[in-house]
Amino acid sequence: MTRRTGRRQSCGEGEARTRGRHARKFLEVAEIAAEEHEQDPEYASVAVSLAVLAGIAAADAASCKALGERARGQDHHEAEALVEQVKGGEDPARDLRALLDLKDEANYGFVDVNASELRRALRRARSLVEFAERVLRR
Repeated sequence: MTRRTGRRQSCGEGEARTRGRHARKFLEVAEIAAEEHEQDPEYASVAVSLAVLAGIAAADAASCKALGERARGQDHHEAEALVEQVKGGEDPARDLRALLDLKDEANYGFVDVNASELRRALRRARSLVEFAERVLRR
């Protein structure tokens, strides 16, 4: 049995769909910001921050739909354990972990995120959003 730590919030189908829509929109705006990266490198950090938000929202959507709860603690890494419990959630949990590891650098760092980190973050966010959308269709 998985050890439960942190704070959890009950949620269901409606909340899952709302968070799924949020995830898709965060990803769309992240991709728009990423396109601006060529003209202004500072957009990379903005795009990665939005990709992280897309990943978190996607994790919430999948967890709400499949498990009836989502992580609500200060440490977003708590959501990884929930995503792992969702059928097919092992790879998405790894994607979420990688995105969250970039969160501080993108949001609070003094150096802009580089182009390869941006590409990886967008790929991971897309994967998480697609996973959540598959879960929502179940």
